[in-house]
Amino acid sequence: MRKIISNTTPIISLLKIGKLNLLKELYGKVIVPAAVYIEIENGRDKPYYQDLTQIEWLEIQKIRNPGSRAYFLDLDDGEAEVLILAKEQNVDLVIMDEIMGRRYAKQLGFNLTGTIGILLKSKENGLIASIKGLLTELTEKGTWLSPKLISKAIKLSNEE
Repeated sequence: MRKIISNTTPIISLLKIGKLNLLKELYGKVIVPAAVYIEIENGRDKPYYQDLTQIEWLEIQKIRNPGSRAYFLDLDDGEAEVLILAKEQNVDLVIMDEIMGRRYAKQLGFNLTGTIGILLKSKENGLIASIKGLLTELTEKGTWLSPKLISKAIKLSNEE
């Protein structure tokens, strides 16, 4: 079974549009670092909030070596723990949106996707009919996506 790990932003983005279940449909179990869980818990007052401990296919894990955090001082705790756990668990795919974290993930040789990649793969697999409306909904609900990225995603999904 493939090992998949997610950072905070893709989980929150998918929660905002009611599509978190796409992760389960695409990958089965998904690893969530403890720091990511804490970041999401800090948003308990948000309308999209869900208690991740109640979602059986999300596996919350702690890093084994907290000292590893020193290698990623310019990343937030969630991003750092994603990369540390990804290395410790030898994961197959890292789900992350933040540019700096993605750079580190690429340097470390991880396969990488983000929220838009999840939506594109979901459409490709017939799990959703369209991504255009979901991208609009994401931006309306406060997720920043560059116009260039939105345009590229719409083109890749053949929804121009």
